[in-house]
Parts: sequence; C-alpha cells; structure tokens
Amino acid sequence: DVQLVESGGGSVQPGGSLRLSCDASGYTYSSNCMGWFRQAPGKEREAVAGIGNDGSIRYGDAVNGRFTISKDIDADTLSLQMTNLKTEDDAMYYCAASSTRCWPSALLDGTTYNIWGRGTQVTVS
Repeated sequence: DVQLVESGGGSVQPGGSLRLSCDASGYTYSSNCMGWFRQAPGKEREAVAGIGNDGSIRYGDAVNGRFTISKDIDADTLSLQMTNLKTEDDAMYYCAASSTRCWPSALLDGTTYNIWGRGTQVTVS
C-alpha cells in the first residue's frame, strides 16, 4: 500500500517559516498529482497547493506568494516551504496524492486525491 507520511510541522511565531515534507515512498504514479491541504478546527478543509506531473502548480489564494510546493521525484518527497506565516495558517496540514491521472485544473480540488497522509500540525502564535 502507498503511504504518505508528513513531517516538519511545529510551532512558529507570525512572520516565521517552516518546511513541511511528505514521504511518498511506494507512490509511483508519476503521471498524477500531489498536493497539500489544511484544516483548522471548526473549518472546512482548504486547498493549499498542488503540483502536476507536467510541472503545473496551483496555490490557494490565501497562501499564494508565501508558500512554495516542490517535488523531488528521486527522493519520493513532496515539500511545502512556508514563509511569512500568519496566525490564520494555523492548521493540520495533509499531504495528498492521486492514483489516477489528473489535470492541472483539478490540482486544488480535494476530490482529485484518493491517498492521504495523517497530517502534521502547524501552530502559528
């Protein structure tokens, strides 16, 4: 089975930075999409960023310009560099992957993804 394991979460002050990583060992669907989502208590899940096999990248409006998604195929790792963190970024962050081909237009659609990690907590205060 494919497993996604997130790491890198923690506590940081507003304005600080964190780098999240997602170990995607066993995930060999190189033609498909991977992404980051987040969910804060009492709020709906929110798309953070997605990356397609063709290099297409999409960011959620709330993080555009502050977060950077990247994929290291050789290392089977998906990363999310977060800068200028704000209190509203406080949430559980989840790594996600699709086992079927997806299109760039679907990168921020949660229904695109059918493989999810357990999440890593980011606290900004």
